[in-house]
Amino acid sequence: MAEQHRHRRLSRKEYAKGLPDYHDPTAGFGGAAPAQSALTLRIVLATAGVVLCAAGAVVFAVAGVVWAAVVLIVLGVVSGVDLGWVIHRKRRGEPG
Repeated sequence: MAEQHRHRRLSRKEYAKGLPDYHDPTAGFGGAAPAQSALTLRIVLATAGVVLCAAGAVVFAVAGVVWAAVVLIVLGVVSGVDLGWVIHRKRRGEPG
């Protein structure tokens, strides 16, 4: 029978230590140093993606290239969702 886990909110201190149940099987004997997600860099890149996609979509829409405008709108929405998720992770205290 599978155990059901009750998920509780982790504190900022717990996030700073790392997420539970994560381990590197090669740590200590040739593995790379533990990596951390570069959340601030992801915020900058996602913001740039949203801005550039929005500007490009407007330019293509004015020029009458509708398919390119739609593609850029979709990419901008994807970047916006990523931006929201990364900001959420930063607010809950994850390092990066």
